[in-house]
Amino acid sequence: MRFGGLSLCTVAAVLAVGGCDSGGGADGTASASGSGGIETVGQTAGSTSAATESDSSTPTESDSNSGTGTPTTGAGSTTQSSDSQSEGSTGSDSLGTTGSSGEGGEESSTGEAPGCDGGGGSKVVEFSYIWIANSSQGTISKLDTQTGAELGRYITRPDGAGNPSRTSVNRFGDVAVANRAGGITKVYADSEDCLESNGLPGIQTSTGPDDILPWGEDECVAWYTEIAHNNNRPIAWTNGTLNEETCQYEGVDVYTAYLDSGVEGSIEIARLNGTTGIVTDTIPMPETPLKSHGFYGAAIDGQDRAWFSQLQGGQLVRVNNDMTVDTWDVEGTHNGYGITVTQDGYVWICGRDTHRFDPATETWAQSQAVDPAAYVHTGGCMGDGNGLLYRGAHANVLGIDTETLDTVVTLPAGQPGDDHIWGVAVDFDGFVWAIPRNAEHAYKMDPTMPANPIVLTVEGLQDCYTYSDMTGFSLNAVVPG
Repeated sequence: MRFGGLSLCTVAAVLAVGGCDSGGGADGTASASGSGGIETVGQTAGSTSAATESDSSTPTESDSNSGTGTPTTGAGSTTQSSDSQSEGSTGSDSLGTTGSSGEGGEESSTGEAPGCDGGGGSKVVEFSYIWIANSSQGTISKLDTQTGAELGRYITRPDGAGNPSRTSVNRFGDVAVANRAGGITKVYADSEDCLESNGLPGIQTSTGPDDILPWGEDECVAWYTEIAHNNNRPIAWTNGTLNEETCQYEGVDVYTAYLDSGVEGSIEIARLNGTTGIVTDTIPMPETPLKSHGFYGAAIDGQDRAWFSQLQGGQLVRVNNDMTVDTWDVEGTHNGYGITVTQDGYVWICGRDTHRFDPATETWAQSQAVDPAAYVHTGGCMGDGNGLLYRGAHANVLGIDTETLDTVVTLPAGQPGDDHIWGVAVDFDGFVWAIPRNAEHAYKMDPTMPANPIVLTVEGLQDCYTYSDMTGFSLNAVVPG
C-alpha cells in the first residue's frame, strides 16, 4: 500500500524524466507501425475532415487536427475485466484531503455497502498516477505522482495521429483517452491486469518515455474503439455499481461525445462498455448548438450520471441512469472549458469565468472575477475533496471555496517560457498539478505553501494538453472507496 506519510521537505526537487525521441518518427510523432493484439472495435462510417481546437490565448479557434481514423484491427483477448478487481482500500492523504461531503448540492455519494470495509474492488487509492496527453506526439504519459517518474508512454490510435487530449481515470487506475481526431483508447494501470495478446512470451509494455512500443505490441493497451467522426473530446468513466455480495464494482463504463466538425445536428453522446470498448448506447443531440466542438468536457456525479459542457456557453447536459437527458442553458457567454463535479454535488464549468450549478435547485452562481479586464481562457478545474475547487488562471492556480465562491489561495505556477496553465488536477496525496498549455513539463504543487508551491517539475513531455480527471481523484471523491 502506498501513500504512507509523504514528507513535503523531501520532494522539493526538479526531476527530469527523459525525452520523447525513442520510438517516435522523424517529426516527433510516435510510430504506429507493427501489428498485434489490441482489441479494435469498429464504428459506423463518418466524416474524417480535420477538426480544430481552441489552443490559442486569443479568442480565435486556430489549431488543426489531422488523422484519417483508419483502424488497425487486432485479435486481442477481452476475457479479463477491470470492473471486478479486488484488494482496494481507501485512505486519507498527507495534506488532509478526505473526500468528505459538504454543504449544498445534491446527495453526492452512494457510499460503501455494509461489510465491504471501504474496499469495493477499487485500486486507484493503492497507487497514484497522473495521465497526461502528449498531443502532437499522439501519446499519453503515465506518471507516478509521488516521484514524478514516467512509468510508461503509449500510442493512442493505430495511425499515431489521434491528437489525444482529455484523459479519465477509473477507480482501478486505468485510463481512457479521447483522441481529438477520433477514437477512444483504454490503457491498464496495473501490469498484472495486462493480457497476453501479441504472441510473445510475457507481458510487453512501455517502461518510460524512451520506450514507446509500436501499435499492437503494448499489451497494457486494453482496447481501441474507432469513432468515425473527426471531433471527439469529452471522456469520463462511471463509478459503476457496487455488488454487495462480492464487494466489487461492476458496470464501470465510459462516456464520450463526438460530432462531424461544422455539421449541424451531428452531435452524439455515447456510452462504452469499459471492459470491451463496445458502444452500448448512443444519444443523438441534434438540437444542441455546435459551439465549435459540440461537447467539450465531461464529468460524473455521485449518482453515476454524466454531465457534458460546451465551449463558451451553450448547454449543460446531464445523462441520467436510464439514458434520458436533461439540459440547461449556461448563463453568460464566457463559460465552458473544463468541467468537474465536487463532492458536495455541485457541477462546475470553468472557462473565462467560474460558474457553479446546483442540480438540487437548478440555480447558477458565479465566483468572483479573476480580472474582469483580462482574457481568461484557461479552464481546467478539480475539487480537492475538502471544500476547495482548484482552477487555472493565466500563470496561477486559484483555490476557490465551493460554498462562499471566494478565492482563498493563489498558487503561482507559471514559469518563464510557459503558456497559460491549462490542466489542473489533484492527486491522492492532496497535491495540485498544473500543466501549461502546449508545454514540455508539468508542475506538482503543495497548496499549503502558496508563496513557493512548486515541489516537483516533471520534464520530457511533449505539447501537453490535458484538463480532465487525469488522476481519478475527482471520481473517487464523489463516491469514495
